[in-house]
Parts: sequence; structure tokens; C-alpha cells
Amino acid sequence: MSESLAIDQEKPGFWDEASAQLMGRDRILKKLIPHHRTEWLAPSGTAFVTLARAIVGQQISNKSADAMWARFTEACGRTPTPRCVIRLAETDIRLSGLSKRKAEYILDLAIHFAEKKVKPTAWRAMDDEAVIAELCAIRGIGRWTAEMFLIFNLQRPDVLPLDDLSLLKAISLHYFSGEPVSRFEAREVAQAWAPWRTVATWYLWRSLDPACVRY
Repeated sequence: MSESLAIDQEKPGFWDEASAQLMGRDRILKKLIPHHRTEWLAPSGTAFVTLARAIVGQQISNKSADAMWARFTEACGRTPTPRCVIRLAETDIRLSGLSKRKAEYILDLAIHFAEKKVKPTAWRAMDDEAVIAELCAIRGIGRWTAEMFLIFNLQRPDVLPLDDLSLLKAISLHYFSGEPVSRFEAREVAQAWAPWRTVATWYLWRSLDPACVRY
């Protein structure tokens, strides 16, 4: 899930404006953002890779997800394709060490792409909730995975993934002195971040992890 970020990667067009506005609105972000002036949300891989990697990262730590993804790509290529996954599944139903359920989900995702049951080119013209609804119709993809796709692949500027444990942990640490925080409380804090909640989320992730979150 996490990789180091090359500084010369293209910056989202909204990034500087969003960062400046967030620093002016939020005392915590005003302190955090200057530590990451040369970093930003990096471009992701293909739609299929972004979704497959998000599935691998469900409900496990960044370190575990990275290790699992490395084993998977060693067998399926650095940039896995739907056809490659389908071929691999013919001889290795666990897709090189994935859990049984995650292997099933990624194979089903590969079949959706290979048989053109989904149309990734249409997603860029759709609003966030419409993309989420379409993605959640695919087995193994819930709202969190769909929101990771919106953030990392479509680079939508105003996504607030309230099911993300790292985001809740960062909000707890920085805004509630480490006390447990509910989704309602997190949403209240995040009201000041709109329409740049993706950017605020990214900086809060970075406050916890020395490596940039990426899919």
C-alpha cells in the first residue's frame, strides 16, 4: 500500500490551492502541511491495478499489504492485467499467497474487466457517488475500496473515507488527544476541509506513516 514518492511525479492541479486553503482553515493542518512541501498525491496505475491493490490492502496493515502485493506481482508481473490474473488462477487458485477470499475477489474483478462488464473510461465523467455505486456492485468491493479508487486513480479532491482506520487514528491523535473518535466526530472535524477533504486525508495519513500512501 505504501511506496516512496518520486518528487518529479505530476502534481494534481488542485493540490497547491487546496493545501493553502487548508492551512488557513485548520490549525493542525497548518502545522502538518509544511513538513511535506515536496510531496503530494501520486498518480496511480491502471484502474484494474488500483482496485486489485486496494482489495489486497483491505483490513490489514500497510506492511502486510506491501508484502502480499509483492508476492502477487512476482507471479503476475509488475503491472498485473486481468488476463494475467485469469491465467495465473488456472494453476494457482490462491494467486501466490493471497487469502482465499481476496484471491476470489481479484479473480472476479479480472473477469469483470476482461469481459468488459465494467467501463473504466466512463468513470471519469461520473460523480463520486455514481462511481462508488457501480464499483460496489462488484464482488469484494465496498465503500472503502471504492473511495480509495476515487482518491488514488481518479484523484477526486473531496473524498472523506470515514471507514479508513488510519484516518480515524490520525484524527484521534491530532484533534482528540488520542481519545477514540467516532465517524460522526470525524465528519464534524472534516467539515472545515471541504471541498479538499482528499488532500486533508492524505496529509493526515502522512503524519502517521513515513512512506507515502499509494495504490
